[in-house]
Amino acid sequence: MEPQAHLLVVDDDDRIRGLLQKYLMRNGFLVTIARDAAQARRLLAGLEFDLIVLDVMMPGEDGISLARDLRARMTTPILMLTARGEAANRIEGLEAGADDYLVKPFEPKELLLRVGAILRRLPAAGVAEARPKMLHLGPVRYDVERGELWRGGDPVRLTATEAQLMRIFAAKPGEPVARERLAGEGVDAAPDVRAVDVQITRLRRKIEADPKQPRYLQTVRGAGYMLQPD
Repeated sequence: MEPQAHLLVVDDDDRIRGLLQKYLMRNGFLVTIARDAAQARRLLAGLEFDLIVLDVMMPGEDGISLARDLRARMTTPILMLTARGEAANRIEGLEAGADDYLVKPFEPKELLLRVGAILRRLPAAGVAEARPKMLHLGPVRYDVERGELWRGGDPVRLTATEAQLMRIFAAKPGEPVARERLAGEGVDAAPDVRAVDVQITRLRRKIEADPKQPRYLQTVRGAGYMLQPD
């Protein structure tokens, strides 16, 4: 059975939020709702979504600002909703990183068609692949597709060796990887297992709150090392 796409609907209007959730769930989607940008951020910190349906006009941080910030950190598609139909507003939303734009009021069927069209443009029909697109390591995030490490809104610089180690770990999160394999899989600066240990120590300094008590890049006795995301 094909897994359901998981949508995040962000809208400050209780009625619209509820209607969209019911309609999209009836049409086969998993749907999580948020009333504002702050709640959306909390959800996005802990869950992976296939698409975000985002209202522009919200109290506090508006949808344009949220979209711009999210697009700098993740590739999740964004469908923007707005009551304003002017071309300038549509352009502003698209420039902020939205994949598509829908003007209120709209027919629910049109929303469904737009969502389906966006998801079809993504790999695997837009449904989250077995391997997550973003791994969360406390305040640090690793973008699997781009091979980038982020702390909040700031990129964390990785050496070529560290980047290669992260790619290997991210391919099998939660599974131990032997030191010998880490030494032999193109980690040029780590020709032996002792050098791998040194590289792991350096990488932990960039990931862990306390590198001496690692929570995310763990040592598995007798088996090697393991990346254990949240």
